[in-house]
Amino acid sequence: MDITAQHVWLMISAAMVLLMTPGLGLFYGGMTRAKAALNMILMSFISAGIVGVVWVLWGYSMTTGEGVLGIFGNPFANFGLQNLMGSPDLIKAGFSATFAIVTVALISGAIADRAKFGAWAVFVPVWVTLVYCPLAYMIWGGGLMSAGGAISVVFGQVIDFAGGAVVEISSGTAALVLAVIVGQRHGFAKDPNHRPHNVPFIMLGAAILWFGWFGFNGGAATTAEQAGLIWINTLVAPAAAMLSWLVTEKVRHGHPTSLGAASGVVAGLVAITPSCANISPVAAIGLGLVAGAACAVFVDLKYRFGLDDSLDVVGVHLGAGLIGTLALGLIALPADGQGGGLFYGGGLQQLIAQSAAVVVTVLLSGIVTLVIGTAINRTIGFRVSHEAETMGVDLTQHAETAYAFGEILAGHFSPAPRLQPVPERETQSASIR
Repeated sequence: MDITAQHVWLMISAAMVLLMTPGLGLFYGGMTRAKAALNMILMSFISAGIVGVVWVLWGYSMTTGEGVLGIFGNPFANFGLQNLMGSPDLIKAGFSATFAIVTVALISGAIADRAKFGAWAVFVPVWVTLVYCPLAYMIWGGGLMSAGGAISVVFGQVIDFAGGAVVEISSGTAALVLAVIVGQRHGFAKDPNHRPHNVPFIMLGAAILWFGWFGFNGGAATTAEQAGLIWINTLVAPAAAMLSWLVTEKVRHGHPTSLGAASGVVAGLVAITPSCANISPVAAIGLGLVAGAACAVFVDLKYRFGLDDSLDVVGVHLGAGLIGTLALGLIALPADGQGGGLFYGGGLQQLIAQSAAVVVTVLLSGIVTLVIGTAINRTIGFRVSHEAETMGVDLTQHAETAYAFGEILAGHFSPAPRLQPVPERETQSASIR
């Protein structure tokens, strides 16, 4: 079979989405303390390593094909992808792997600065297997919330084009549960050193995420018309969210910040993810404005409730994921003149379907994450010691540091030579020349 433009675009999109995970590492790494930056970046990288292997062995198989009770696919049906050899479906398998990778990597930001790296490495494959794969199958692979699935028959067809529920709500819910299990950092909400240590890293990471998101949302586009709508919506929703976040910061705190701009972009990207192919560009602007302002408020609530969601995963990904998924019940465009959101005369049916997807996703991710996290915490432990946290997880978990300023400045003091005054005639001569 000859390679087509669709094949090429899917491979390019997959590479763009894969780049999002290192970009996320930079985004998160800049938000941590300097002594935890490498650990944060490595948590993203190890997610790619582990999930990449899991996906080839059984992960992809669990998201396609014959299902078990409509909840997950047979993990042995395409074990090792042997049955896909010689088929272009391998491209689809690679593309879908990158979604699983970035989804689990998102969770790591909630437990930054204080988690054992080994515990995280155990959590990743178990969570992907028991939470991500079933959700992907249920919504995209022919399961309960796919067309004709049991939940869709009762509540209506769910719209989740690129992963509002599968990626964002699932990871945000898991982040909430893990943050509770692991507990607060020492000095949470009191120690000023918990502020981001490298804002340029944050901005660079956000830029990489925005770039990759065009592949994330647009990779599955099937027509030029659909691709154009997705591209514009992926541009304008985060743009609007950035503006509304900055305005909200200015009103609430007196000044807009670079961190707020980057966070606003991500909030808008999260919100547009489920609806990128199903709402108009004007609606995307409105969605972005709402998501940016709302998430700017959400991230401050962690201090009120004592939830140490270190890098605002819950406030941004769960918050904007809920907004974007439920908003489809209001602003979804009619398909072939039928259905659509409430604002287009479609009634409440789409809102009911979206709400059902939210409930299932939150319950599945929340309950299973609670079981996984608690099991790990009670066996090998999820959190480093107080001493290790104070010293920094880069050094205590990896025996390395992100920066070597102390070593660069170390050595013997060599004062600069005393400068001799320049004779007046030489000064005059130089000015003439």
